[in-house]
Amino acid sequence: MPLIKDKIHPENLPKHVAIIMDGNGRWAKYRGEDRTFGHRNAITAVRNAINACNELEIPYLTLYTFSSENWSRPNEEVNTLMNLLSVTLLQEAEEIFSKGLRLHVIGDLERLPDLVKEQLLNVQSLTKDNDKGNLILALSYGSQREILNAVKMISQEVKDGNLNIEDINEKVFENHLYTKDFPPVDLLIRTSGEVRVSNFLLWQIAYAEMQFLDVLWPDFDKDTFFQCIYDYQNKERRYGKTSEQIEEDKI
Repeated sequence: MPLIKDKIHPENLPKHVAIIMDGNGRWAKYRGEDRTFGHRNAITAVRNAINACNELEIPYLTLYTFSSENWSRPNEEVNTLMNLLSVTLLQEAEEIFSKGLRLHVIGDLERLPDLVKEQLLNVQSLTKDNDKGNLILALSYGSQREILNAVKMISQEVKDGNLNIEDINEKVFENHLYTKDFPPVDLLIRTSGEVRVSNFLLWQIAYAEMQFLDVLWPDFDKDTFFQCIYDYQNKERRYGKTSEQIEEDKI
């Protein structure tokens, strides 16, 4: 039997994969540990996703690392997550660089601890000239806030006389989002069995294929990622058209 990776067609890969990394707390609870144990053991899954994406040469990977709502969690858990992020950035910076990946960060970064912001800037600077792929961390991120910020910026431009209301279209709106330099999401993956998008990239996933996995995030491995890509390739993406129209467009 061929490996699942060998079944993937390189000419039909998504350009942008986004992952909601969910299930750390339950994974830890099943093992009689606290939630922070799950977060610490999730780093391997992050590496697996990055490495699998890199092997397939998928150019954009966005990881939902910390949501704007996560700030309301217990202080101990938030502090653990921030410390873990800091340590991981130090440990993985050279690996990200060596793979030719460029690091981007989206979200309300002002809420992050100063040390984390400094480390993020350092890794972004280190990788700014890399062109083998883009790793995007959604940190202190909430899509509703992102959309509201875009509306406010566009409104200000109209108020200042720099933009006519009649000229506002999808492209103008997208140019005011955190993700203005990235393509729309082709494939959204969520682990843990939950079937919701949790305020993540609401505009950007308008036509994304969505896969909700029963796998808890710390158990996510490269074969799981490859299976997601294989399943994605067996879906017909119609963008509101009929199957017949899609076939005609191919002619």
